[in-house]
Amino acid sequence: MEVWKIGDVTVTRVLDVQIDMPPTRLVPDATPENIAHMKHWLAPHFLNDDDTMPLSIHTFLVESEGARIVVDTCIGNDKPRDLPAWNMRQDNFLDRIADHGFHRESVDLVMCTHLHVDHVGWNTILDKGRWVPTFPNARYLIGEQEWGFWKDETDPFGQQAREDSIVPIIESGLTDLVPPDHRLTGEVVMIPTPGHTPGHVSVLIESRGERAVITGDLFHHPLQFAEPDWKDIADVDPVLASATRKQFMGDFSEGTLVLGSHFASPTGGKIVRDGGVYRFDVN
Repeated sequence: MEVWKIGDVTVTRVLDVQIDMPPTRLVPDATPENIAHMKHWLAPHFLNDDDTMPLSIHTFLVESEGARIVVDTCIGNDKPRDLPAWNMRQDNFLDRIADHGFHRESVDLVMCTHLHVDHVGWNTILDKGRWVPTFPNARYLIGEQEWGFWKDETDPFGQQAREDSIVPIIESGLTDLVPPDHRLTGEVVMIPTPGHTPGHVSVLIESRGERAVITGDLFHHPLQFAEPDWKDIADVDPVLASATRKQFMGDFSEGTLVLGSHFASPTGGKIVRDGGVYRFDVN
């Protein structure tokens, strides 16, 4: 668990699951030889001794102007998934977020940066054989362009997610389909960061002169700051995703706290220049 204060806004990271994998499974160009020049800053937090990388799946709990906001809902329980580590999980994630004051009934807004399987799982829970909204008093915010794409497409990494974690929310009447620059509070706003998916958004937080951004999957791993052109296998549009990463780094380098949606602890840091490229600095 990590907590950040951005002016008057509080952001808390709550882990759902973390897995270790070879970087090449996600970014094929990220071989040990190719990432050797960045090991001095990737290790120890983002690169293990055996050259695997930790991939964290977590939610961000955001408190702003009295609103309780859940950003991305991870894997979920009781759900059939192709990846064994995610399949039919039984976890106390809801107890952990309740420990931070985010009881299911108290959440005001749930937003998904995009609709991939590992960002929608706790949208719903199983109740008497039916998938029902986990957060019954919240409005669920989903990008109108994002849903416009996925309602006719299948997530290759979790084909069951649409039926058990997205459609029930759409049909519940609790969903607002919103534009990519939708404002959640006076301090929290979505910003369009397309490419990973067509309607992908990140989350910009600004309060009392301080600024932070929750990346979503614009960056799966910090190595992509140094090599934004390397293809991420989960990017729907790799060319656009690369261009968006470069634009993002130009806009938010140096002074902005960057919170990676899959970055292992310490998760938050700054994008800084490292010669002719960028790197992620957690110091």
